[in-house]
Amino acid sequence: MSIQSIANRREAAERLDLADSAAQRVLPRRKRPEPTIGAGKVYPRSVLGRFRTIKWAALTVFLAIYYLLPWVRWDRGPEAPDQAVLFDFIRQRIFLFGIEIWPQEIYYATGLLILAALGLFLATSLFGRIWCGYACPQTVWTDLFMWVERLIEGDRRERMKLDAQPNGPAKLLKKTGKHAVWLLIAMLTGGAFVMYFNDAPTVVRQLPTLEAGPVTYFFFGLFTLTTYLLAGWARETVCTNMCPWPRIQGGLLDQDSLAVTYRDWRGEPRGPHKRGESWAGRGDCIDCHQCFMVCPTGVDIRKGLQLDCIGCGLCIDACNEVMDKVGRPRFLISWDSARNQVLQVQGQAAGWRLLRPRTAIYGALFLAVALFMTGTFALRASAGLDVLRDAAPLFVQLSDGSIRNGYTLKIRNTAHQTSRFEVSVADLPARYRLIGDKDARAVAPVVSADPDSVTSVHLFVILPRSAVTGPSMDVSFVLHNVETGEVIETESIFRGPSS
Repeated sequence: MSIQSIANRREAAERLDLADSAAQRVLPRRKRPEPTIGAGKVYPRSVLGRFRTIKWAALTVFLAIYYLLPWVRWDRGPEAPDQAVLFDFIRQRIFLFGIEIWPQEIYYATGLLILAALGLFLATSLFGRIWCGYACPQTVWTDLFMWVERLIEGDRRERMKLDAQPNGPAKLLKKTGKHAVWLLIAMLTGGAFVMYFNDAPTVVRQLPTLEAGPVTYFFFGLFTLTTYLLAGWARETVCTNMCPWPRIQGGLLDQDSLAVTYRDWRGEPRGPHKRGESWAGRGDCIDCHQCFMVCPTGVDIRKGLQLDCIGCGLCIDACNEVMDKVGRPRFLISWDSARNQVLQVQGQAAGWRLLRPRTAIYGALFLAVALFMTGTFALRASAGLDVLRDAAPLFVQLSDGSIRNGYTLKIRNTAHQTSRFEVSVADLPARYRLIGDKDARAVAPVVSADPDSVTSVHLFVILPRSAVTGPSMDVSFVLHNVETGEVIETESIFRGPSS
């Protein structure tokens, strides 16, 4: 095909688009015998092909992870929960296999959210809305619900006819069966969600016997209801009206981002084609609307990149089926970039630039955050010390003239066995007295800390009057693990007389 012929086709297509109204470009151009039920209601048709297979694989993997992960066990010792992934609000811990995150380490969760955001930015700049099309929970559960709907009510044409029929026993039976299965899936989803916050075998036993707590039942009901409504009823409305991501992703794309694209330079001018007719002077698109019929959000991809398109690629599978039937090359609709479209129209070799400014920035930021989190996690201490100085009295002057301050020490022992810690004040001639001791001691006391918990002790620190240099002086508390030798320092202040 010559460049001049391509240009003529493109010019003809532009004239055709200008002549049609927006509504005419969205709706099929030929009258079809199929009934139209409810303005705006989408009836996606089933399709087979490469991208449908990928979506089935993604759905299977993600649902398996979601439903089965709470049942995976992980041995942490006799005193710790053995669920591999558990958000334990009672112990105030997050358990992720071999990782245990305490409330004081919530910045790790923040870092994971930042990594997720940067990863989503990078994936979008490279592959468009690949998250929306394959990995978003709304997409995964909607796919599952639509599969149930097709299984019970039939494919697109059968569902449209069923909705057009008056209410009767057959219709009521199908509708009731569909919604019953939807509710069952929604209940399994809500039940799996609460398992991430409770021991899975325990909560499965408690839910049907009404032994679970009110908070558990609240979130079980909440996720059951939202799954049923969003995946069963709202569907594409969530993607187009409720989700902010379609509006954000436009700022992440550039001329080299891959997206589901209709190759108008090859498909226009479009129109019906009869067997045996010549393809000269026309495009490959036969205006069959199969791309529109399989779209889960009801998008006509031939209008270009749109807010409603989730980038699932089902229209590619549908178009390839049609191209095979009419004997034209496949991938009239394909994953492609805007730059490649221009190059192909100009007759130049197309290519994909993986490394470009925005992908380099997103990738570098992702790598930097990941390395920082890995480093801080690898270097984090197995214990922690928080020092709270007594507010009243500010200090006590003893009979020998020495000054005494009181402190509450909170020793955090993240090990799963009892540990002993020596507590002292650095570089000062201090004496110490724990609550319960009769006399002060010059030797730093040793405190036994319970496993995987916070142990609180009250400690008096006594300094000679000559060592107190002012009404407020900085002191450094040292926590020394007797077994491992690990040392942790925490700053506080020591109060004394003003003169």
